[in-house]
Amino acid sequence: MSKIRVRYFGPIQEGYLDDNGWIEISKTTIFIGNQGSGKSTIAKLISTFTWIEKALVRGDYDKKWFERESRLKNQYLNYHRLENYFSNSDNAIDQTEIEYVGDAYHFTYKNGALSVHEASNGNYPLPQIMYIPAERNFIAYVKSPKELKLSSDSLKEFLTEFDNAKRAMQGSVELPINNVNIEYDKLNDILNIKGVDYKVRLTDASSGFQSLVPLFLVSDYLSKSVRKQSENKETMSAEEMDRFKKGASEIWSNDSLTDEQKRLAISALSSKFNKTSFINIIEEPEQNLFPASQWQLLKSLLEFNNLNDGNKLIITTHSPYIINYLSIAIQAGYLKEIIGNNEVLSKKLNGIVPLKSTVNSNNVSVYQMDERTGTVSKLDSYDGIPSDKNFLNKSLAEGNNLFDSLLEIEQEL
Repeated sequence: MSKIRVRYFGPIQEGYLDDNGWIEISKTTIFIGNQGSGKSTIAKLISTFTWIEKALVRGDYDKKWFERESRLKNQYLNYHRLENYFSNSDNAIDQTEIEYVGDAYHFTYKNGALSVHEASNGNYPLPQIMYIPAERNFIAYVKSPKELKLSSDSLKEFLTEFDNAKRAMQGSVELPINNVNIEYDKLNDILNIKGVDYKVRLTDASSGFQSLVPLFLVSDYLSKSVRKQSENKETMSAEEMDRFKKGASEIWSNDSLTDEQKRLAISALSSKFNKTSFINIIEEPEQNLFPASQWQLLKSLLEFNNLNDGNKLIITTHSPYIINYLSIAIQAGYLKEIIGNNEVLSKKLNGIVPLKSTVNSNNVSVYQMDERTGTVSKLDSYDGIPSDKNFLNKSLAEGNNLFDSLLEIEQEL
């Protein structure tokens, strides 16, 4: 299992206080907490180091490339706009510490320098990595997102995959909410929401649809694409691998190409590699969605995550419903295991929680961030179910307490 340790980086100060600071990246990992507490910071670091590890395994670069001074800060963390999160923003000693242990490499950033070492944690599932940002709404809102001059590289990549997902659509696609479908007019590059007795452009639809559709289409497309690739057992021969590494070396030594052109050339060259896992990192999947719709979406995301053993679903959220619904999926996973081959009970369970969306509690980690102290804690669980004593539920309870206080005043009248 991959893991990450972070101290003194952006809003993260002491970081995780247990297990020597190591945050386990489980098959399903959830980060909760107030705004500005570091949820997205951790998620973006996981995205960055997962990508660097993939590039090293694939042979896009050698480790010295990444270890060069300031390259991590000014080039790779800049992708997610994290370059100014280091602790030495005021020319003080850089106290930032970041460690990431994956299946193939171990990265350590300390004293202002990055070191890379090979790890031997078993087989390495080559991942398709997707970071789905909270800013996804406007992509569905504007009529020609391709023409926008986006300053965020991660948003550009998401837009690219959104376009790929649209082009891959065959007929209409059923959305997990409101019993509606999404259709793509390729000639005019228009997405339409189609209900029983209405049809409306996505640009004119509600904010909930504008948030859900890009997230759902990209997750659906990439998870199924990786599933199809993983079923193709053909891999590169040693001779093909040597040719790839030679081609990559020639690209990076070509001074007539910009870094962006080199990256695109490497991406095209490496397309022969079959990916076998999908790392889906999502900011605020609940955005603009009614609670029942959050549950429908979560079931879809869990189903996509279950398509391959190496898949991972990483979520940052402000929604107490996401945690509560995840608990339901975990309980359903427990029942699925003990029911076994009982067809009657399996059918009954599937009517409540689709069997494809159930979760094993051993594959779930929930962490909560505290913006006041810059610390991270792991949410306790009871028989595998995440504790309801978390920041999100406490906020709901606080609302009830405030209402009780108002009732007390009313009684004094």
